Amino acid sequence: MDRPCILLVDDDAAITDALGPYLERSGFAVRVAADGQAALDAVAHAVPDLMVADVMMPRLDGRELVRRVRARRLTLPIILLTQVGESSERSAALDEGADDYLNKPFDPHELVARIRAVLRRSAATPGLAGARTLTARDLVLDRTARRVHLAGREVVLTPKALTLLEHLMLRPGEVHTRERLLATLWGLDFATPSRAVDHRVAELRRELHDDASAPRFLETVPSVGYRFVAPVGSA
Repeated sequence: MDRPCILLVDDDAAITDALGPYLERSGFAVRVAADGQAALDAVAHAVPDLMVADVMMPRLDGRELVRRVRARRLTLPIILLTQVGESSERSAALDEGADDYLNKPFDPHELVARIRAVLRRSAATPGLAGARTLTARDLVLDRTARRVHLAGREVVLTPKALTLLEHLMLRPGEVHTRERLLATLWGLDFATPSRAVDHRVAELRRELHDDASAPRFLETVPSVGYRFVAPVGSA
């Protein structure tokens, strides 16, 4: 079986020189690009299985790179490497369409684990990552306009509830722990007490008329977290 191809994008040669061989030893084929524009050129030549990109780069930064890749509607999972402690930057990375983020400095073991997890999710839901519209039964989420409709009627959600819904719809059938959702969407560490996830799930259920005892969309997995149970399509 061919090894998954990773496009590693960073303008710091010290990082790519060290991380590239590590990823190779971990079972991946690695290509390297020195900045966002070089990455776009590389993707135009051959689409990799996944891209790992720094945010702060010359010519074209990581977030603009994500926007341009998504504009081309490519099914390309992307992990962004963000600055430590900037929760707003992490949230922005996900809002732009990144599949995951990792703070710098990071443990290469964790990056490999994140890569494998994102590849598993992408394999399970082909075509969703680059889709502009997600559909599930009579629910439609327009990712570009940031609007949601249910049975033809617009549903008004808070920004965080919409981001949560998008995150879950992109990964149907996958169980998401509250801790992971807090870290990914809120930028909170596991030790931070918060019911933010539960409050936003309650909002989604209320606005989508979803019964927790017989869910059409959001299922509670006892003692674990939540799962989007409806089949999801793209447009």
